[in-house]
Amino acid sequence: MNTNLLTLQGDLQTAFDPVVFAERVLGIIPDIWQAQALRYRGKRLILNCARQSGKSLTASIKALHMAIYKPESLVLLLSPSLRQSSELFRVVSDLTRTIKPPPKRIEDNRLSMTLDNKSRIVSLPSKEETVRGYSGVDMIIEDEASRVPDELYYSVRPMLAINDGALILMSTPVGKRGHFFEIFTGDQPEWERIEVKGSECPRISEKFLQEELEEMGEWFFK
Repeated sequence: MNTNLLTLQGDLQTAFDPVVFAERVLGIIPDIWQAQALRYRGKRLILNCARQSGKSLTASIKALHMAIYKPESLVLLLSPSLRQSSELFRVVSDLTRTIKPPPKRIEDNRLSMTLDNKSRIVSLPSKEETVRGYSGVDMIIEDEASRVPDELYYSVRPMLAINDGALILMSTPVGKRGHFFEIFTGDQPEWERIEVKGSECPRISEKFLQEELEEMGEWFFK
């Protein structure tokens, strides 16, 4: 294992607290809701967030933190299309490059990486036949979850059984249907629910939101 990764893993504060990891190691100051999501230690997290609010960055930090601080872990990134999965993977990959020096990667391509502590992060499209070969998964991040087919969602959940893995669903809403809607509006106690509206994101101006509302109309805007 390279010296830099050993140093990272030996820092108890960054190992224990993903917010400290984001601030000290990645140079990112999370929003309040992002800090809440990063520090959540439960196994089920659902993020119902406006576009450009930072949900992909938040999930990517959680994925990278697990990969560094839990050797031999497996994180899967799942999206409605391979393009979307690879874009989320790109965010994770870019984050590793902000670490100075970056962790050594013994495998590195457009769709997956393996760190030299044998942790893996793999991006997948939403096709059941492409994901069934994985087991012992430590974390699944389902991006644009409101658009991922229910049958795929139910087919990946058993992958978390062996390692008691974490499941993160994140999306903008799209209609009152499907597992994303049912979980976010449900009352299952194991799920932590976080909602972020565009007006609550400090990087999105009121002027921009008002212009979008006038251009799109209320239904599309919501």
